[in-house]
Amino acid sequence: MKRYAMEKLVNWKNSKKRKPMILRGARQVGKTWLMQELGKTHFQNTAYINFDNSSRMKSLFDENYDIPRLIEGLQIEANERIDPHNTLIIFDEVQEVPKALSSLKYFYENNPEYAIIAGGSLLGIAMHKNTSFPVGKVDFLNLYPLSFCEYLEGIGEQNLARLLLKRDWDLINAFSSKFSDLLRKYYFIGGMPEAIVEYADGGDYSKVRRIHEQILFAYENDFSKHPPTNTIPRINSIWKSIPSQLSRENKKFSPGIVKKGSRIHDFELALGWLEDCGLIYKVYQVSKPGVPLSSYQTHSFKLFMHDVGLLSAMSGLDIEVLLDGRRIFEEFKGALAEQYVLQEMLASGIMPTYWPTYWSSQGKAEVDFVFKHGSEIYPLEVKAEENLQSKSLKVYAEKYSPTISIRTSMRNYRKEARLINIPLYAIGTNFIK
Repeated sequence: MKRYAMEKLVNWKNSKKRKPMILRGARQVGKTWLMQELGKTHFQNTAYINFDNSSRMKSLFDENYDIPRLIEGLQIEANERIDPHNTLIIFDEVQEVPKALSSLKYFYENNPEYAIIAGGSLLGIAMHKNTSFPVGKVDFLNLYPLSFCEYLEGIGEQNLARLLLKRDWDLINAFSSKFSDLLRKYYFIGGMPEAIVEYADGGDYSKVRRIHEQILFAYENDFSKHPPTNTIPRINSIWKSIPSQLSRENKKFSPGIVKKGSRIHDFELALGWLEDCGLIYKVYQVSKPGVPLSSYQTHSFKLFMHDVGLLSAMSGLDIEVLLDGRRIFEEFKGALAEQYVLQEMLASGIMPTYWPTYWSSQGKAEVDFVFKHGSEIYPLEVKAEENLQSKSLKVYAEKYSPTISIRTSMRNYRKEARLINIPLYAIGTNFIK
């Protein structure tokens, strides 16, 4: 399996100003595999420490932050000699021992020669639990489900992935029907590593769906174990309402769909918990595409999951409906396309994780995403089919005169004076240059 995040980790490894690295991401997006693969391929040896249910590690970090003592204890636990210049130290599920998270500050200040990477599924939660977090003393990297290009690499379509990344639009257009077919399959399979490996091994969609169900069950099991007891029912209710929220023409989050008569205030803690776990993204409405965008944020938002395959599974979409382009885009067409575009834009870094936004004008017009890249603010409209009518984008353009408007659809790449149409399957290729 090829993960494009590996290049960033190699650059981190070779940096002269290297800090301990924290790898963030939802459960089962491949954090452990990526950390171990980094150690296997770019270090002489690896000291792997899993903090989950480890009373020994809790005791080790409870006493003090004396680095030589900690290193001795880590060597014993990992059964691996730690060479400060050739060993990768992995702290997995580090949120289970908050003082190990705090220790990263002292490693950086006193012994920066040690290469330490830490990961965990609930790191966002740990950062809000009175943990002495090493602000400014660590680097961060967000890991997402596999992007469409990574999925192509994983199922043996490396040449198509490279073609997309080269952005050779004439050649890409020549293979548009193949890309479109593979994208519809990606809507079903999604980017969870285990699902892609299963599909690559046998192409059995029913086995892929069972993996989705297992992952969803594991998430719901987390809901019952980790958050405050009085928040659990609300977390479950929000999570299960997402397909219903996204299936409406107006996808703005509605508390009434979660529970009749409720208000957004009733769900703030539950929403925060799901965000901290990396399981959902809020895309906030802005009233105007001004700088900074945060100045024009309203209280309205759309709620998305982190993986399109899991959204398909939760929605109960069967394989035949999903792979039939005409039928699937009659049902739930906008939801899958917007979910896919969001995660592609986040994974590529074109849109910032902490601040995805959309524009709406009192219900009269709505542009699916608005994002700042460089010095420009771009409107992005998502079309699930080949229909290129963009009434909302036209309203936006007439009102704000953007340098370039972007539309993504199943149509081929096309550039006009102030409008670019990007094929959906190429939306994650960092097309803005």
